[in-house]
Amino acid sequence: MKFSTVATAAASLLATASAHGGVGVYTIGTTAYQGWQPYNSASGQSSIQRQYASFNPLMIPDLTTVNIRCNNAGILGTGLNAAVAAGATIKTKWTQWTHRPAAIMIYMAKCPSAGCNNWDGAGKVWFKIAHQGLVSGTQNAGKWAGDQITDTLEWVVTIPASLAAGEYLIRHELLALHQANNPQFYPECAQLTVSGSGTASPPSSALVSFPGAYSASDPGVNFNIDSDAAKTATTYPIPGPAVWNGSGSTSPTDPEPSVAPPAAPTTLVTSAVAAPTTPPVTCTPVAKFGQCGGKTYSGCTVCATGSTCKANGDYYSQCV
Repeated sequence: MKFSTVATAAASLLATASAHGGVGVYTIGTTAYQGWQPYNSASGQSSIQRQYASFNPLMIPDLTTVNIRCNNAGILGTGLNAAVAAGATIKTKWTQWTHRPAAIMIYMAKCPSAGCNNWDGAGKVWFKIAHQGLVSGTQNAGKWAGDQITDTLEWVVTIPASLAAGEYLIRHELLALHQANNPQFYPECAQLTVSGSGTASPPSSALVSFPGAYSASDPGVNFNIDSDAAKTATTYPIPGPAVWNGSGSTSPTDPEPSVAPPAAPTTLVTSAVAAPTTPPVTCTPVAKFGQCGGKTYSGCTVCATGSTCKANGDYYSQCV
């Protein structure tokens, strides 16, 4: 009985670990940019996404550390930016995700004139361009934004059409709320070069820093999904600032997620290039039933059209 109990607990821990994930691919138009592969060697990896070590969550003690910014201790870029026009969409695809409920928050930060690659994102420079938490029903039993990612692994966000051109960091963050008063934060950052004729920048009142944007006492952080209040409440106080609406003000409302996907990707960017003028490097999508991931895997992680990369333990993922 004791062995059985230990085995059951170990299986439970493994299932919990496999439920985590991170953004694996960013798609802009017909170009797909490979995300960081945390369980592979950092040697030789180049991505628009900042390096991070694992799919493990950040918890309340991490809110006061630099790790909460981009899920690392201030590691800089690898030399790759993604080109995107103001007003265009970015579709993100997570490697895996099963946590319910969850909120999503998306931030940007304008990089210095020298660019993003050697800048760590410090300071009161981050502004929120989208967020969504509880969509309908009660906190305890309703529909949440994270359900869409659990079901499809995808989310689409629009870059503010009025945003001034330049280099920016974009920060996608999932906030898993399944543990009472102990939420799990999953942030990742990537580098963008925004083009267009826009001239708008968010006001100082819309800017926050990481760490600093969240506190353990925030109602959306100090939150118990199983409380009596959660069984009747029909709104959820999303942590952080209001969404910047592209003008001189912020919007307190929760925008609906964009559901119109960009065109199917034709190019996968997997190594460092001088964006946006140098042609991207490509890899051939993996055929159905082929390996597409795992701790020791170093090949292409995008599946051919019609199949999706699914994890089967830490060391093997397959296109199915």
